[in-house]
Amino acid sequence: MKTHLPLFITITCEFSRFDNPIRISAGENIFWNSTGGATSMISTTRLVFISVGQAFNKRLIATLLEFNDEDLTISESLVKTKNNYTQTQKFFIYYFGDPVKKLAIPKPNIIIKKMNGEDITQSIDTLKALSKVSFEGVVTDNLNAVLTDFNGSLSTTVYDKPIDKSTLDNDNYGTVEIFDSQESKLFRGLATVENGNFNFEFIVPRDVKISYGKGKLSFYATNEILDKAGYNTDVIVGGINENAPEDSLGPEIQLFMNDESFLDGANTNASPNLIAKLFDLSGINTSVTAVDHDIVGILDGDESNPIILNDFYQTELDDFTRGKVVYRLRDLSVGPHTLKLKAWDTYNNSSEAMLNFVVVSDNSITLDNVLNYPNPFVNYTEFWFNHNKPNEPLEVQVQIFTVSGKLVKTINQLVQTTGNLSRNISWNGLDDFGNKLGKGVYIYKLKVTSTTSNISSEKYEKLVIL
Repeated sequence: MKTHLPLFITITCEFSRFDNPIRISAGENIFWNSTGGATSMISTTRLVFISVGQAFNKRLIATLLEFNDEDLTISESLVKTKNNYTQTQKFFIYYFGDPVKKLAIPKPNIIIKKMNGEDITQSIDTLKALSKVSFEGVVTDNLNAVLTDFNGSLSTTVYDKPIDKSTLDNDNYGTVEIFDSQESKLFRGLATVENGNFNFEFIVPRDVKISYGKGKLSFYATNEILDKAGYNTDVIVGGINENAPEDSLGPEIQLFMNDESFLDGANTNASPNLIAKLFDLSGINTSVTAVDHDIVGILDGDESNPIILNDFYQTELDDFTRGKVVYRLRDLSVGPHTLKLKAWDTYNNSSEAMLNFVVVSDNSITLDNVLNYPNPFVNYTEFWFNHNKPNEPLEVQVQIFTVSGKLVKTINQLVQTTGNLSRNISWNGLDDFGNKLGKGVYIYKLKVTSTTSNISSEKYEKLVIL
């Protein structure tokens, strides 16, 4: 069987959508929708010349990424490209998938209007190391008219100057190409967009390259209806603020697994989410310009395999001093573990924090800290418990018995939590017939069943009605 030559070169773009990035890929001829599922494919039905594939690919990508009033689908972009291409091998190129699908690309535009209070049409200040800078801007339509009814959130990434890198010559042909890459992130944060206007501020890390050159501001905004994007490459980065205030304190660090109710030494699942909350008045350093100033996680003391977490850090909304790292650890062995995290502020002051946790087998349900709160109670209480099945739907049953063993109340509820703590089930003190139970001590049984594996676990506790 003959196989066709790939039509496309690999092209990958990523637009940050807060903690769930939108990925657009044309690698291996596949396009992805905004939910991450492969839905469309453009490919050839027989062999074509590489030169034809390259030329057609350039025309198709230009059509796909063109912003105009046509707003074409992927299939319509293919039709337009083929109609404007004379090479006969275009007849071997076809579209497979839903013909109404479009690429999940935010529309223009997001524009910076002021820097440090000054209109950028007058002058643009320099992003100097340790300087505090502020920006004001607007979300607009394709014609750059402000969208005064746009209310949502803005995600901003500020990059240092490009650096030269070289290809690896993996095939040992002796050919090395030099290219520039803009990788070091000086700031990544969230800001509120109100009536199309936004502002944000941050302190430039000490680790910027002192030489002067153009940086980049990349923007993505959403109001859950419209997605907007924009960028600015006119801002100069370099130098150092000689009058910067003193700062000798490192960041404050809090560590959790799966959610912020996690206690040091508690149980978790085999692939938990590490959550690190960071605070520093000068902001957190995410630049990769200097060596050993990354946000780094060390699992079980393995210093030779550090986990670099810079790209997983995001500031809180409208507050550059606070932020959070969320990182998925995968397939950890059953038993005790440690996680040490080290972070630096923009002045290069560092701090460390340590978290102990125990991974329990995913083949069983582990229940800990089973209680009801408040207890004793009069007419309202909640049933709380810790478990090792975050993000999984669980069938939970609570049965209340008298001390003589008579069943008086049964509660069945489907529960799903992002972390290990569930506090979703409440009770008003009434029995199965709606009658108020008498004062006294009662026994309750909590039974939790996995909806995916059908395994279950149960525990008994006491409660008191006043």
